[in-house]
Amino acid sequence: MMSSLLVALVVALPLLGFLINGLAGKWLKRERLIGTLGSGAVGGSFVISLLIFLDLLQRPPESRTIVVTLYEWIASGSFTAPVAYQIDQLSTVMMLVVTGVGFLIHVYAIGYMHGDHGYWRFFAYLNLFIFAMLNLVMADNFLLLFLGWEGVGLCSYLLIGFWYDRKFDKGTTGDAAKKAFVVNRIGDFGFLIGIFLIVATFGSVRFEEVFTQAAGLAVGTPVMLWITLALFVGATGKSAQIPLFVWLPDAMAGPTPVSALIHAATMVTAGVYMVARCSLLYALAPTALLVVAVIGAATAIFAATIGLVQNDIKKILAYSTISQLGYMFLALGVGAFTAGMFHVVTHAFFKALLFLGSGAVIHAMHEEQDIQKMGALKHHLPTTYRTFVVGALAIAGIPPLSGFFSKDEILWKAFSSGAWTLWLLALVGAGLTAFYMFRLVYLTFEGRPRWHGNVHPHEAPPVMTVPLILLAALAAIAGLLGIPPSLGGGNAFEHWLEPVFARAHRTLALAPHVAEPIEYLLMALSVAVALAGIWGARVLYVRRTELPERIRQRFAFAYRVLFNKYYVDEAYEAAVVSPVVRGSERLLWKKIDVGLIDRLVNGTASLFGAISRTIRVVQTGVAQTYLFVFLLGVVATLAWLLAG
Repeated sequence: MMSSLLVALVVALPLLGFLINGLAGKWLKRERLIGTLGSGAVGGSFVISLLIFLDLLQRPPESRTIVVTLYEWIASGSFTAPVAYQIDQLSTVMMLVVTGVGFLIHVYAIGYMHGDHGYWRFFAYLNLFIFAMLNLVMADNFLLLFLGWEGVGLCSYLLIGFWYDRKFDKGTTGDAAKKAFVVNRIGDFGFLIGIFLIVATFGSVRFEEVFTQAAGLAVGTPVMLWITLALFVGATGKSAQIPLFVWLPDAMAGPTPVSALIHAATMVTAGVYMVARCSLLYALAPTALLVVAVIGAATAIFAATIGLVQNDIKKILAYSTISQLGYMFLALGVGAFTAGMFHVVTHAFFKALLFLGSGAVIHAMHEEQDIQKMGALKHHLPTTYRTFVVGALAIAGIPPLSGFFSKDEILWKAFSSGAWTLWLLALVGAGLTAFYMFRLVYLTFEGRPRWHGNVHPHEAPPVMTVPLILLAALAAIAGLLGIPPSLGGGNAFEHWLEPVFARAHRTLALAPHVAEPIEYLLMALSVAVALAGIWGARVLYVRRTELPERIRQRFAFAYRVLFNKYYVDEAYEAAVVSPVVRGSERLLWKKIDVGLIDRLVNGTASLFGAISRTIRVVQTGVAQTYLFVFLLGVVATLAWLLAG
């Protein structure tokens, strides 16, 4: 049976790994030991998470929510916020994903970071991230969730800027880290407002207390709209949605294991998890759900179009991540909370695989990331090539790989909910995804070699390729968990999570998934669109390699817009960053700081200096003068007494 110790150990082991490597790693000086400690801490958490999952599996559905309180954190009157963890179907799914995928990425990093002078520091930061992420997904209240939320933001800053002495196309990695940190703080401000509104409305931050009280409110209650929109602002920052998506592509400046762990498999899904956890609150605010769906669909198509023309292998995957996160929010917005979470799981497998595969390519190409300077690598990196193709097929939604089942479920839920415009956008985005992913595959692994003669590509060592093979297997078979009734399955994943979302589904009056003839047509259409995208990429980049340049010249304006990411960064620079910087310099610095505060401080010093110079005159050093002044004082005192 589950014990409080087991639950505490899930969180404590990564923290212990962080403390050991963080405090003693510099003196251990043995990479294998440091990597084993860091990976072992996360692997241990995965094993315990698996035991907890198996324990829940043996319980009846109504008994699968367990709250483990470690200690009282904040208590003020009737308000309490303990350090307590809620173990249920949703949190165990995230625990397994965070620790399982995290463990494989840690193992991969043992080889990828070999020889780095900050090796011990890197593993310390990775462990700290896992600790913060586990607090986020296991918390039983909004305050502890927010602590984990800020923790992963801090770790993101540390890891993106890990190579602080390196430059990338927009400056230093430190600039990218600061951008991520600042943009996330904007989202976090909205998230905090949402928490304050929750406390003001319900007098508690504990999930069960808040949701129980919320269940008694009418659908469309104004306060619920403001709470859910404020929380969603935080989600757009952490999960890189319009308008706060700009940090994630620049975050690729960090080491590739960072991209795989933080910006593909775990951290960026925190916003999706938070909205899913608050499903009842969003069900009570239909307008907020519509906003979530629209932002998700718009982000999915927006990022997919940008990915069509990018040449940096990691930037393409970054925009792919933004697009796939859009699909998750589209699912949540149409009330398909289970479908959204299913895509979180499948995406964690195939996107971590793709990022780690790109790292193997970069490793083989001596840090080259431009796919225009690659080609024909499948002969030199056979394992990386095969696993990468599995990941590309999965994200393209080709059956029977995992991405097909999770993507198709989202498309069907969007269509069956009546959101046909959003469904159409998502369908087009699916075709674009297949196209740009196989453009990446063909330019990287197929065709003729386009690298310089001094580059000698080679396969990565087993410590890097074994995680690729395991992730490829997971990306291939994970869809079996969510086979829908229309294909003869029972959708085990949906049944597992149903108790968590039952109240939200009742509020939304959603009917169970029933197979319909049109579903088969839509399924076939989505596969056809994906295959068309793959075929189009093959024609352009393998068979008719002169066509891309012709198309680029004919549609030069559209190409420039997409290549420059719709000039969003430039627009933000002109509309927000520059005015704030200029205002800070002219108003805050020159007028307030220098003109007011400095003058006040310096003026005060000058005033007392003048007073001191005046008083100093009486300090002559002549004894007769002091005696004369003393006698004057005595006379003046006697005169005052006599006059009184």
